[in-house]
Amino acid sequence: MSALSLKFLKAGPPPPRVVLLPDALFFVRAVPVSVDPAADALRQSAEAASQVELALEALAPFPVAQLYHGHHWVPGSDRALAFAAYRRRFTPEQSAEWADAELMLPAFACILGAEVTPATTVVLASPEGFTAVHWGVPGPVPTQVWFQSVPADAPEEDRAAARTALLRRAESKTVLDLPALPEAQPRRSDREFSFRSGELKSRISSVTAAALDVRDKADLAALRRARARDVLFWRILVGCAAAVCLLAAGEVALFGGGIWQKARRVQLSARAPLVEKIMTHQEIANHIEDLSTRRLLPIQMIEIAASKKPAATVFIRASTTGLYTLNVEAQTPNVGEIGMYKNDLEALPSCAGVVIKNPQTRDNLATFTLVVTFKPDALKAPPPPP
Repeated sequence: MSALSLKFLKAGPPPPRVVLLPDALFFVRAVPVSVDPAADALRQSAEAASQVELALEALAPFPVAQLYHGHHWVPGSDRALAFAAYRRRFTPEQSAEWADAELMLPAFACILGAEVTPATTVVLASPEGFTAVHWGVPGPVPTQVWFQSVPADAPEEDRAAARTALLRRAESKTVLDLPALPEAQPRRSDREFSFRSGELKSRISSVTAAALDVRDKADLAALRRARARDVLFWRILVGCAAAVCLLAAGEVALFGGGIWQKARRVQLSARAPLVEKIMTHQEIANHIEDLSTRRLLPIQMIEIAASKKPAATVFIRASTTGLYTLNVEAQTPNVGEIGMYKNDLEALPSCAGVVIKNPQTRDNLATFTLVVTFKPDALKAPPPPP
């Protein structure tokens, strides 16, 4: 990255385009304002603007429609600073340059957002002369603004005398001389404008700046709507670009995940024989452990099954299934004893289940298969002989 690019990134966004009009073309008056304190801020601002226009109608020699005008009023203040200039004082060429400006106002209006103490006068020097902005009483709205015209080629003594005469109009405890006209600073957000000249800083909210702008209010409203639409489209475009970047990142992540998953499958395939061999060994070990720790106890099974056997029932043959199931083929001359026998075995705490299979009767002799499943902890091997 070049040094020029680094310098551009460090500088941040450019400041807004603000047109400063000569103070000499404006007459300025502080007019009283009375609004309903119970109304919301938007309604109060509308009432203040209406009262300022009525005051301009009474003060100006021209109708308001023929003026470039604006005002400075802060909620809670009992006065507003109104200023206006005759439109015909500006050439069509000058008006054409204002179309893309974000803000157009007299030069002195840039410092109206500064925080100053009462009895403070701020003096702005321009090629046309000097402008003095005086805060006579507490509050953010100045009480008086004066302009003293001085030719641009006047000697320094004449300019100093004009400045002194300007300051004699009011008693000031503090006088601030600005080294140059305020300059617009890069905006931190769309909610305010900031200006600076020397050590003096002025911050003006977007709502206040809209009232300070001297252009036609209907044109300003249309311009704000167009800018709001452009900002909306820009944010939509940025959102779409961010979504595309997010989707692209997702695709890259999926591609990388597929490669990683493929590598894992290759590893699993390579280790499958080893895993299968380990599982086989584990099964063999489990079987050996069962054989060493668990014993088939057919004698105990037969003893338990015979403990409830009716006297007429005879066991013919016995076998086992697994470690806990006994299969007995039996016969009895009394068919009614089979159900009773089954119920007696099921009542034993050592039996988990009893099933009678294949019951058959021939020549007054019934044969059946008795399947008894025992609970694992019910069968215990006899102790070894001493």
